[in-house]
Amino acid sequence: MHFISQELEDYIEQHSEKEPLLLAALNKETYQKILLPRMLSGHFQGRVLSMLAKLIRPMHILEIGTYTGYSALCLCEGMQENGTLHTIDIKEELVDFQRKHFDKSPWGAQIFQYLGEAVDIIPTLDQKFDLVFIDADKENYLNYFELIVPRMNKGGIILSDNVLWSGKVLEPLNPKDFSTKVLVEYNQLLANDPRVETVLLPIRDGLTVSRVL
Repeated sequence: MHFISQELEDYIEQHSEKEPLLLAALNKETYQKILLPRMLSGHFQGRVLSMLAKLIRPMHILEIGTYTGYSALCLCEGMQENGTLHTIDIKEELVDFQRKHFDKSPWGAQIFQYLGEAVDIIPTLDQKFDLVFIDADKENYLNYFELIVPRMNKGGIILSDNVLWSGKVLEPLNPKDFSTKVLVEYNQLLANDPRVETVLLPIRDGLTVSRVL
């Protein structure tokens, strides 16, 4: 996942906005108690998500892949005053952990959690979105995109995480590696789909910003 040196990553983090105390506590507790803590967005990417959300000023946000709630709280920082964030995850054991930290934030009552498969839940959401963050199972990225586009307001932004996949998108494809296969197809789709305009940013493991036309 490291495309630049650890020293440069540290320098970037040191010269970006400081991590809020609430998120620092969530970061620490995730590493202490939860499996695979590297799935957390973390300080630098979290500040990127926060900055993008503040520029977009979304009323309604959809997040696919909650994990422990770090990225959701970053996105809420840019949400309009009466906005909502809807976040979906399949891990039942994380629901109470997420809610505990959501309720410590100013946006607890505006964050709605959904437990289950996102491909089943998204069609039930009677809502248009201004900002979507996709950070879940890579095998379904193409499906998520097709489900999301009709539910986006014009000019809305779709953020897609892990699109460089530790550099595997450049390597000869292993036929058994379905995640990489889907991500290669997904990146090609975003680059060519007339419904969106896209820029792929080399942030951590790759973050695509797609604007719905």
